[in-house]
This record gives sequence, structure tokens and C-alpha cells, in this order.
Amino acid sequence: MILDLARLFINFFMTGLFSIGGGLATLPFLYDMSDRTGWFTHEELSNMLAISESTPGAIGANMATYTGFHVASLPGAIVATAGLAMPGIIIILIIARVLAVYRNNPYVESAFHGLRPASVGLIAAAAVSVLQISLLHWERLGAGTWTELFHFKAILLAVILFILTRKFQKIHPVVFLAGSAVIGIIFSFAE
Repeated sequence: MILDLARLFINFFMTGLFSIGGGLATLPFLYDMSDRTGWFTHEELSNMLAISESTPGAIGANMATYTGFHVASLPGAIVATAGLAMPGIIIILIIARVLAVYRNNPYVESAFHGLRPASVGLIAAAAVSVLQISLLHWERLGAGTWTELFHFKAILLAVILFILTRKFQKIHPVVFLAGSAVIGIIFSFAE
């Protein structure tokens, strides 16, 4: 148990240290963690993401808490979440002190502008992974017709939600998440 807790802390500390760009930027690290540790599958990670996005709080912290609980119950949830948050807390304290002195330095400005595309790239890579798990049936690749590769109900729902969220931006995202859950149950998306 203590070894699992130490591994959780180290893995999530490293994730928190290098996942620049927020919660979705943790996804590539979580996919890697899945492959290296076997704590969860990519399919379980997709479910964890759905739960993390539909619960209050930061997505990255929710993912760490969920993973930690999955691996080592309540102590695992606490340790994983602390591991993820600690690098950010340490770094922001250092940056706040340094930034007060060097805010107008062109190298500091350039560094911040260089981090923006890195964040976009990490989030885009995570989005592609989520699309593959949520909208495609990779396990059917080569086992039948090309139409069996697509999860058409999920694709249709994603397109409808994309349109609705653009058209009705004042509606809280929870409404769309709850509606999607109901639709998933009614139309048996798990099949």
C-alpha cells in the first residue's frame, strides 16, 4: 500500500510538473501512465474524463483524485491530488516572486508566449485521443467494414452538442452533460 501511494505521488507530481495548460493537458500524461502502470485502461480513462468534466472542480485534480481512489482508495485519492497540485503551488510561488522583479524582461515575455503553443499542442493531442476512444471503435479496425469503425450515435450526439453549445452559450454546461447522460442511457451507447 505504501509503495502504491509513493508511486501515485511521484507519477502525479511529474504530471503536475510538466502538464502546462491546465487539466486537459494532463491527458497525454495519463495515457502514458496507463500504459506504464496498468492502473487503468484507456477506456477507463475515457470514463474518468467524463466523470471529471461533469463534477465540480478542476479537471486535472478530479482526474488525479479519481485515479488515486481507483488505485488505493481514499489515501490514494489524497496522495494523487496532492502530488498533482504540489508542483503548481511551488512553481507559482517562485514565479510570483521572480515575475515581480522581471515582468518587463523580453526573455520572460518570450517564454510565456512560447508556452502558449505548447499548451495548445498538448490539449490537441489529448483531444485526438478522446475522439478516438469516444467516437471510434478501434478494436473493430480490420475486422469488418469501415462503417463498423465509427460509433455513429456518439458522433451524432457530439455534433448536435457542438451546435447547441454554440447556439445557446448562456445555458450552463451541466445541462448539456446531464442531457448527454440521459441520451446515453436511453439509446444504449454502451453497446
